[in-house]
Amino acid sequence: MSDPALPPPPEAEPMHDWARDLYPICRSLTGPGVRQTLAYLRGLIPGLTVHEVASGTRAFDWTVPDEWVIRDAYVLDEGGRRVIDFQAHNLHVMGYSEPVDAWMDLEALDRHLHSLPDQPDAIPYVTSYYRRRWGFCLSHRARQALKPGRYRAVVDADLGPGVLNYGELILPGREPREVLLSTYVCHPSMANNELSGPVVTAALARWLAALPDRRLTYRILFLPETIGSILYLSRHLEAMKARTVAGFVLTCMGDERGWSFMPSRLGGTLADRVALGVLTRSAPGFQAYSFLDRGSDERQYCSPLVDLPVVSIMRSKYSAYPEYHTSLDDLSLVTQAGLAGSAAVLRQCLETLEAGAARRDPEEAGIVSPDRAAGGGEIYAAVQPCEPQLGPRGLYPTLSTKDTGRQVRAMMNLLAYLDGRHDLEAVAERIGESIETCSTLARKLWDAGLIRRL
Repeated sequence: MSDPALPPPPEAEPMHDWARDLYPICRSLTGPGVRQTLAYLRGLIPGLTVHEVASGTRAFDWTVPDEWVIRDAYVLDEGGRRVIDFQAHNLHVMGYSEPVDAWMDLEALDRHLHSLPDQPDAIPYVTSYYRRRWGFCLSHRARQALKPGRYRAVVDADLGPGVLNYGELILPGREPREVLLSTYVCHPSMANNELSGPVVTAALARWLAALPDRRLTYRILFLPETIGSILYLSRHLEAMKARTVAGFVLTCMGDERGWSFMPSRLGGTLADRVALGVLTRSAPGFQAYSFLDRGSDERQYCSPLVDLPVVSIMRSKYSAYPEYHTSLDDLSLVTQAGLAGSAAVLRQCLETLEAGAARRDPEEAGIVSPDRAAGGGEIYAAVQPCEPQLGPRGLYPTLSTKDTGRQVRAMMNLLAYLDGRHDLEAVAERIGESIETCSTLARKLWDAGLIRRL
């Protein structure tokens, strides 16, 4: 029989109901949708504080973008019929579209349309945060059904200086050492990629807050992805580096197809060991990925000058399931059973941390000092925390092809491991690139002022 003083487990919470309430909201990096979502979560989590940061605020190499406020968006045919309608599904408008109201022929309109030929019934999720443009998304079947003629494209939106919002909850424990739980609230109507993370995090926050005794302190964050974690780290990095013993990015936690694990950058941290132990016991057959397959905020939390012990436990990993970033990622994909299973596994991780000795040991993490780096070759180190912006430095191609995408990925992988502890040859081996390729990319990063030689 359980201790009556303990709160019910987080998996008992009605998480699917919460996701259903939040699903219709059009979220983005900024704007009313994020505030509405955080207000709902604050109703579930007493003590959640909502912060705002002005557009233009610097955060390491990044800048908080302008605020996007979308009211309506549609395309009318000559008969006045809405052939594309934001009110029918908020993925129909490209995220961060600037205002437009113009008539044009089908050929001109088509240059602003996005669809997926290999998924003809899915509406894709497309955004343009840092370059001003407008566009619409629709199923490929609907796109092919558009007939020649005149069309009126309307995006009723504001795009200008405003604020970025995020939510924060600190639950003090008997010890100052912290566990980080981080999730994001910046995607429109997608259930697994977006809402599964916040609702599972909310359930865990409620359970942790109700515990009669906590040994560790918990830092729980609801952020816009990438810019939110970078901004938060720019303000709290010193404290987080000193106190964080383990962390988890919570995303893609709602389906029932299996389990996935994303390690920290170097592996071997307390978070890695706890997560792997729980998954081995509770979810045998889980898929363990390489950090080279990263794609969420672990990119920032595990970057070389941040280097927090942060991992992810997911169901179907982002970008690895067919519904990802489309309208097919809906509430039928996410189930209460899937969400409850994820909450139960994360609860086991937190209970393990509460019960055991929590410490970060650099030797256990596989980190070596520069004078012990294998090979004795050239050693480089990043010069700033978190991922840099490549575009302003001419390192991101203006025309994206399969080959240029691979080059950018190789450059970002290289930068992720240039931590001043491993020589270039060791890094090349870890990321699966030739030493010649890494030498060429290192020179570009050096010329751009993004790394230094030790």
